[in-house]
Amino acid sequence: MKILVDRKRCEGHGLCEDAAPDLFEIDDGGELVLLFDGTVPDGRDRQAADAVRICPVSALKAE
Repeated sequence: MKILVDRKRCEGHGLCEDAAPDLFEIDDGGELVLLFDGTVPDGRDRQAADAVRICPVSALKAE
């Protein structure tokens, strides 16, 4: 699974970080940081899907 981020939509709510703290981080400037290369690591698909689903502005997309 790959995760795409629409950075124009992301408002830095941090719900993705709450759902998958080992995959997403909101930095001190409020910007989303992926803690992986875009391809979700093995065994983390469910966490990534939860993060996509929980984003209130639909800034994340799973492929």
